[in-house]
Amino acid sequence: MPTLAPGNRPKLLRRARRPAVRGFTLIELMVVVALIAIASAVVSLALRDPASTRLDHEAARLVALLEAARTEARASGLPASWDPHPAQADSEGFRFIGLPATSELPSHWLNPGVSAEVVGARALVLGPEPLIGAQRIVLRLDDQRVTLETDGIGPFVVSTLPAPVTP
Repeated sequence: MPTLAPGNRPKLLRRARRPAVRGFTLIELMVVVALIAIASAVVSLALRDPASTRLDHEAARLVALLEAARTEARASGLPASWDPHPAQADSEGFRFIGLPATSELPSHWLNPGVSAEVVGARALVLGPEPLIGAQRIVLRLDDQRVTLETDGIGPFVVSTLPAPVTP
């Protein structure tokens, strides 16, 4: 028989005691959710539009091609130009006109769907004169636009100004 002596507890009292509840508090859960939201926002801002990336690659490639053709036209003394119209009827592309047959410059875009427009002219004049006049090209891919330009003295560069909107 149990006694009520100090240190002696009845069995009923031991059973009524609940074990300590373990888990997360609401504030801890809210902090974790906030951290996940911030991390996903940073990641989504860091991702670029693939069309924009492809168009930037095309712009950098075209700048290099135009400068190579311009240098070759000046070195050979031949009048040269760049025409953004299709070289063949069934594919989009461009062509270099007036360069020697030994020049092996490409005549197509790396990505399908890219189009180019020379602002204010039908084709770009590349040489043979060192001063060619200010010229501008607008490249398009889907709803993205990039402008390439030269002041006629310096090289072609990708413009930081927004591309002009033409219908």
